[in-house]
Amino acid sequence: MGAFFGQKDWGTLLTAMLTPFNEDGSVNYSEAARLAAYLVDVQKNDGIVVNGTTGESPTLTEDEKLKLLEVILEAVGDRAAVVFGAGTYSTAESIHLTHEGQKRGAHGIMLVNPYYNRPGQAGLYAHFSTVAKETSLPVMLYNIMPRSAINLETPTLLKLAEIPNIVAVKEASGSIPQISDVCAQAPSGFRVYSGDDALTLPILSLGGHGIVSVAGHVVGDRIKAMLNAFPADIVEARRIHHELTPIFKAIFSAPSPTPVKYATSKRGFDCEAVRLPLVTLTDTEKAVVDKVLN
Repeated sequence: MGAFFGQKDWGTLLTAMLTPFNEDGSVNYSEAARLAAYLVDVQKNDGIVVNGTTGESPTLTEDEKLKLLEVILEAVGDRAAVVFGAGTYSTAESIHLTHEGQKRGAHGIMLVNPYYNRPGQAGLYAHFSTVAKETSLPVMLYNIMPRSAINLETPTLLKLAEIPNIVAVKEASGSIPQISDVCAQAPSGFRVYSGDDALTLPILSLGGHGIVSVAGHVVGDRIKAMLNAFPADIVEARRIHHELTPIFKAIFSAPSPTPVKYATSKRGFDCEAVRLPLVTLTDTEKAVVDKVLN
């Protein structure tokens, strides 16, 4: 991969990696390393996001987050980008995690909208800009209104994009008009990644760069094929999108990441367990996933 602010290029397909747990609820680090290798070598991911929502970050301790980063860097850091989710609802804590992630060799930082305390646009700008100035790593902002209950508005995002190391946004607002505005107005080189598997192709058509995926755990190779087909062969990209749509629906048919953990367990990984307040799928819910996987 080419240089990207002195780090590995993140590529077009990253998966927000789930966190495997042992029967006693502790993190299964050896299985995390095995899964990371599978995501890169078999599912064709260019990068992995560690400690994102799909990794159940709200239930992980700081020690667990940092050890996961270390383990995954050791497993795949020589051949894939490893981006560390350092964002929280606390600016000071986000700075601390960013510092610790950089010390350990992360190839980038992801910062989510501060959830629960719900700052306004001025607060969002102050939060993201303050954290970004504390690191030399490239930063991806993560705009996910359904989980954070606030929206990173386009004027605020464009102002943040002027900060040299804020280089990308994971757009999971679900608003195509907003994402269109971002793609149209962002400075040259700024990357818009889809944060929703089902919207990847529409976002590519607007000028998006790629996807930070959940379904990449089980159909990453097919998502990569879609990304590679666009824009030279739009008919083929659209065909793959339609092929994958039932899988995208199933992967989000119950509170995430519960369905994708079950689906990935069917690929031979010990990763079905989730931490409370999440609970594993019922048999009825499993049947929804089984139907599309089969």
